[in-house]
Amino acid sequence: MLNQKIQEGMAGITGRGSYPNELMFVCTDLNVGGTERQLVALAVALVRLGWPISVYSLAGSGPLQAELESGGVTVVLPPMNRSHAGTSRLKRIFAFCVAVPHLTFSMLKRRPAIIHFLLPEAYLVGAPIAGLARIQIKVMSRRSLNLYQTNGLVRRFEYWLHRSMSAVLGNSLSVISELRGEKVQSRRLGLIYNGIDVSAFSKFNARQAQRESLGIAPDSFVMCMVANLIAYKGHRDLLDALGRTARELPAKWHLFLVGRDDGIGAQLQEQAERLGIRKNISFLGSRSDIPSLLAASDLALLCSHQEGFANAILEGMAAGLPMVVTDVGGNAEAVINGETGFVVPAHNPDRLADAILRLAKDPSMRSAFGAAARRRVNEHFTMERCVVAHDQLYRKLLAGGVPGDMAEIAVAEPHPAT
Repeated sequence: MLNQKIQEGMAGITGRGSYPNELMFVCTDLNVGGTERQLVALAVALVRLGWPISVYSLAGSGPLQAELESGGVTVVLPPMNRSHAGTSRLKRIFAFCVAVPHLTFSMLKRRPAIIHFLLPEAYLVGAPIAGLARIQIKVMSRRSLNLYQTNGLVRRFEYWLHRSMSAVLGNSLSVISELRGEKVQSRRLGLIYNGIDVSAFSKFNARQAQRESLGIAPDSFVMCMVANLIAYKGHRDLLDALGRTARELPAKWHLFLVGRDDGIGAQLQEQAERLGIRKNISFLGSRSDIPSLLAASDLALLCSHQEGFANAILEGMAAGLPMVVTDVGGNAEAVINGETGFVVPAHNPDRLADAILRLAKDPSMRSAFGAAARRRVNEHFTMERCVVAHDQLYRKLLAGGVPGDMAEIAVAEPHPAT
């Protein structure tokens, strides 16, 4: 449910009835991930506001398709699916080659008034097609740092694509800074932070039941990290930190690792065995009960080496947990160091261990940080705020405006160095 303040802000919008202009999102896939989950929440909310929404997934169907369709979103898929596990490289290449003309046909058939690209592959493939299809309003969201731009040709091509965008969005000041360095005009830049449905995390009182279901003692000190098992998410650093400080942690401590195994799960389990902490760790895989897992925890972590702006951090804060995060991307824009948690350098297991230990030994600090974290999310990072910002942006673009015309998301020119 929209909170009262946002409902009042939307009153003039929802009373006008349906929009005649379709908005199409183009994404890479519909697997469970931060960007994909944010897309589902945003698209379904926009449908409720009257927008005709379609989502084109380049890789084909995925676990989130049903949620989109049940929310009234039209999902458009290429003829072949390359997101299934076990699909050979040759078949993936062929499926990709089939998807490109199919996306072209879909754009020409549907003629969306606005097309919005999420993630690099969707942007690099979809933006040129949208240009050929003469889609007038094109939006790109950058949701990560640009470390993926290792190929000079790809980097230059992306810079060229920026010039044809009606709006280029970042989800943190760190991302905005990089986009500015890529010569995106300030008037076309917009900052819209991620948002989450805080009500999903405030209604749970499942601490003991969840612990019992996982075989965790009621008086255990429980940590939780929600991140797919990918090297850059920093799981190895976390295990090293826990290995170094295990003897100083409460005798009954436990770590939930929640996320899809993208290839390093076996290595992490071997590392935990080598460090003598395997019995303290539950590798839970992808889960749909994140709120209850967080409700069963005392501390949430994100130890990544790169981020744009992580939903996992907002979810931990909404659950009233103190956070320990690394100082990359927008992490420090969400977590206020020494107030809602601790921000530590990336690639630094020693500093990570120190922060964890401080919170493990101080329940009153955990309680104060957790309460402050929940307040911060409610004030700055709700899904309602995110939806309103996107809705107003799209309407501004249809009226011929740009992000720079909107005080809520406009990005000021940086002051020159003195």
